[in-house]
Amino acid sequence: MEATDSHSGPPAYQGSGDDTKEKRTSITGDAYTTDYGADTELKRSLSTRHLTMIALGSSIGMGLWLGSGLSLASGGPAGIFLGYCLAGSMIWCVSHSIGEMACVYPVPSAFVQWTGKFIDPSAAFALGWSYWFSYCITIANELQSANTVIKFWTSAVPIAAWISIWFVVIVLINVGAVTIFGEIEVIASTIKFGWIFVIIISMIVMSAGGAAYGPVGFRYWNEMPFTHGFKGFLSVMPTCIFAMSGSENSGLVAAETSNPRKSIPRAVGSIWLRLSLFYLIGSLMVTINVSPTNEDLFGGEGTNASPFVIAYRDAGIPVLAHMMNAVILISVISTGSISGYGGSRTTMGLAYLDMAPKVMKRADKTGRPWYGLVPTFILGGGLAYLNVSESGADVFGWFSNLTSLFTLFGWGMICLSHIRFRHAWARQGRTPEELPWKSWIYPLGPWWGLIMCILLIIVQFYLSVWPLGEAPSAENFFANYISVIIIIIMWLGARLYFRGPWWVDLDTIDLDEGRRFYKTDIEKSKATGVKGVAKKVVGAILN
Repeated sequence: MEATDSHSGPPAYQGSGDDTKEKRTSITGDAYTTDYGADTELKRSLSTRHLTMIALGSSIGMGLWLGSGLSLASGGPAGIFLGYCLAGSMIWCVSHSIGEMACVYPVPSAFVQWTGKFIDPSAAFALGWSYWFSYCITIANELQSANTVIKFWTSAVPIAAWISIWFVVIVLINVGAVTIFGEIEVIASTIKFGWIFVIIISMIVMSAGGAAYGPVGFRYWNEMPFTHGFKGFLSVMPTCIFAMSGSENSGLVAAETSNPRKSIPRAVGSIWLRLSLFYLIGSLMVTINVSPTNEDLFGGEGTNASPFVIAYRDAGIPVLAHMMNAVILISVISTGSISGYGGSRTTMGLAYLDMAPKVMKRADKTGRPWYGLVPTFILGGGLAYLNVSESGADVFGWFSNLTSLFTLFGWGMICLSHIRFRHAWARQGRTPEELPWKSWIYPLGPWWGLIMCILLIIVQFYLSVWPLGEAPSAENFFANYISVIIIIIMWLGARLYFRGPWWVDLDTIDLDEGRRFYKTDIEKSKATGVKGVAKKVVGAILN
């Protein structure tokens, strides 16, 4: 049984029918005047502005603001910086693969459905359900981290109460229309994007001698670039991957974007801004202001605060410390919100692959997939309440390790899907020029991303067997590597159900199933003067 036969493709993939497509005929062939195809009950009401800002800042949350403390203590200044460089190169390649494929196939669960189409239904099953669980874990982790952030101000309110408050906020953001969700994410991303410039300028001044503790410069780089050697550097990679997890959400949002061909390339083009400003320069600012031996770092014996907050507090600038903590709280809520969004859209995509109840295909008239939202928040919220009796740093460590492995599996499947998509595209006589947008780093980009994902899964196995600073134990191994075991069990279980070949036959894939077709471009006069210059500058930055 061929993989393409086992799932005949839902009507939603087939467009809206010939009667809804306006077509004109010219000497160059048929030209469509409206976009069509890849339609579902979700509403295409998000604009380029929404998608660009979501891609720019939605994944900036606890992984960066809090997790950098764990990474700084474990790997040292050079370790954390190099870790973000390596992880950044991976997500840059992954984002390009997402960009090219999401323009062609802007479907609800994006890479889950691409995996089923170009790799194997069993892999799609394992990826979809593991990623849904990962979104639920992230909701719980963000809620737990909100408690850590609040403790900087007060510990008088019980942890369960704060979890309830922020959980309600996250739910309310998602139960509104998708445009409300989009606007809230735009506001949150704008705050984060604006604040990073405050961090860069202020911390350079602090390190140069403007702080109460005097000039620091690269003192910590000279004294202890790697706190625990090469193994310490390897140990920061799960946290770095976790910090960047969620970057792939732009592929999910494409299904609710009015013009994916315009919006997605702009979102992909903004990735370098996020990587350079937030992760690379942001982590660099921490390393030149905060000692890796500071006991107040997240995971230490002190206040368990963000290294960014510690830098401002120790510098004698309490106003900026409080403002930084507020930005972190906004970031945490924003990331929790988009995790609920991602979880519900993933279940919808699984339903279109006949791997989840068919009712999960449905959305109400405003485009809210209730049958996916409710179970996502029930599990995510339930996991958050289980954290009440544990320390925030311990919970963060467990959940970030789980999520980072799910993320590596997802990134690897995205890159492999892209490689096989291009092979199928060529073998069926099509050229890259026919694509709505093509990645300029193919084929090196997806191959680099895939190889690095495999290597880091092996690294995580090594760290699970021989953890940093701890004796090997079965408990530690399963706590840190259970994600891979879950993925393998689901994959093999799905193989028993679907049977058939291990790979989808590239020659029999229907490349037009689930595809979005775009209207023919009409030649427009180019803008001149100030407007023309401004467009060229923005285009150079974002493309």
